[in-house]
Amino acid sequence: MICKRCLNEDVKYFGLGSSGYYCRKCISFKRILVEEELNNVSLSEIKYDANEYLLQYPLTILQKEISEKCLMNIQNKDVLIEAICGSGKTEIVIETIAHYLKNNKKVCFAISRRQVVLEVAKRLQTIFKKAKVIAVCQGSTNETDGDLIVCTTHQCYRYYQAFDLLILDEPDAFPYKGNDVLKNIVRTSCKGNIIYLTATIDEYLKGRIKEDSIVHLTFNKRPHGHDLIVPTVKVGNIFVMMIYLIEWLNYNSYNQCLVFVPTIKIAENLYKFLKVFYDVDYCHSKLKNSDEVIDNFRNKKTKILISTTILERGITIDNINVCVFYGDHSVFDLASLIQMSGRVGRSFYHPFGNCLFITNSKNENVDSCVRVCLNANK
Repeated sequence: MICKRCLNEDVKYFGLGSSGYYCRKCISFKRILVEEELNNVSLSEIKYDANEYLLQYPLTILQKEISEKCLMNIQNKDVLIEAICGSGKTEIVIETIAHYLKNNKKVCFAISRRQVVLEVAKRLQTIFKKAKVIAVCQGSTNETDGDLIVCTTHQCYRYYQAFDLLILDEPDAFPYKGNDVLKNIVRTSCKGNIIYLTATIDEYLKGRIKEDSIVHLTFNKRPHGHDLIVPTVKVGNIFVMMIYLIEWLNYNSYNQCLVFVPTIKIAENLYKFLKVFYDVDYCHSKLKNSDEVIDNFRNKKTKILISTTILERGITIDNINVCVFYGDHSVFDLASLIQMSGRVGRSFYHPFGNCLFITNSKNENVDSCVRVCLNANK
């Protein structure tokens, strides 16, 4: 037996119900029988002009080169685009998306985090103005069909063998990373090939590169031509850490500041302390009005935002500085630190800024992140 959706073949995960055998490994997505046909959704034809697009800025020569190589190779093989944060990975795949839409082929842009789904869907709609771009994620599942579908990786269970092209953004991010069930559900939603977009490749993708089962394209320059921001590191006990944070906030009082923390408890406690002195708010995955809080920060209505890793990837907010508080915490791995520091200096209009890691002790991941940023600028 094999589960068509999650590709499970382990007999201990199959149960026998009144209607037949079912897979218990992916039952949280929806109970299906082994013999069941998985045509979960009926997708409509793509609009004839859905492929027309307009970028805010033309691609640089290097971006154009990677874009052309991606389109050339994706017809026959999966493609990995490894590019630094803020390099315009989404823009690089636009030509490939347009090619598939023009040929009436369904495209999915799959992302691990709900908040990034909403962000990317808005960006793609401004680029493909005539296409129907839909976001499918928690709280947005009333409509599941469009010319271009942007969804969380969890929502791919709705689309068995539905997509001719799937673009998987940040495959090293939680909860996709290390989740074989989710990985296989994403894989079985696509009957064509997959484009992986990431700044921090994981062991799975490194293995595929060694096997030569994927085309590996690299791009290490932001389109505005300026270097990556290299984080500064400050180490001390909790009292000294708070002093460093307050000094940093005061120094950056004319700019918006995004402060990353490792846990919800720290976010809430830090907010209670800082709100006495600053215009500050906080957000995390369990906050009911997190969308409103993030929109307020994006629209410059809030000066300082304290956030857990909910905002570490895929979010572009113009002209911000970043502090990672408790940067040595076990929640923050190397990929997380690279992504958080990568929120700074992404804009053409504001390519500069600063990033500070405040830690309780020296930490290898923190040191490695600094080295990675320095090497990317060589």
